Amino acid sequence: MSLDQLKTPTRPKPVVLQPEIATERFVLRPLRRSDAGLITLYSSDERVARMTTSIPHPLPPGATEAFIARGTAEDRAEDIWVLDASAQEGPEVMGVISLERLEGNQSEIGYWVAPPYWSTGHASEALRALVEANPLGSATMFASVFQDNPASARVLTNCGFEYIGDAEAFSVARNAKVPTWTYLRRMS
Repeated sequence: MSLDQLKTPTRPKPVVLQPEIATERFVLRPLRRSDAGLITLYSSDERVARMTTSIPHPLPPGATEAFIARGTAEDRAEDIWVLDASAQEGPEVMGVISLERLEGNQSEIGYWVAPPYWSTGHASEALRALVEANPLGSATMFASVFQDNPASARVLTNCGFEYIGDAEAFSVARNAKVPTWTYLRRMS
């Protein structure tokens, strides 16, 4: 080690902090390692996994921990929030919502809600709060849903997303390409 290296300590790059985003019934907060148990419980449910592109079914050991490690890394490409109602004496994890950074000041939203909270408006409330906060300052947000998940499509349209076309995406849980509907929201 040189004398210059000893004089000037190397400092780690600062972590990009995600804001907490309050809603009426819960808060969107960054992932924590302590979320692993509930995320594993819910994401290992085949009904949840089949409606995502990336959650395998059955869920292999370590998958949740790897997900949390990616979502909390300094160099992450995606910010992930947990729907946490513990301040209102509810559950700590009801689902997750994320924003992936894309080129051209754009981002892509992904989300899933645990089955006990389906048809309760939690997904719409989380999406609306994230769009209003627009923490990445995106000019445009995109989202895709599988065509056999019309409830998720309604969440998007209820939050001001416009249908822009059909496509397909690979689902790890289904081990197949699945038809999707793609949506866009221009931020003003």
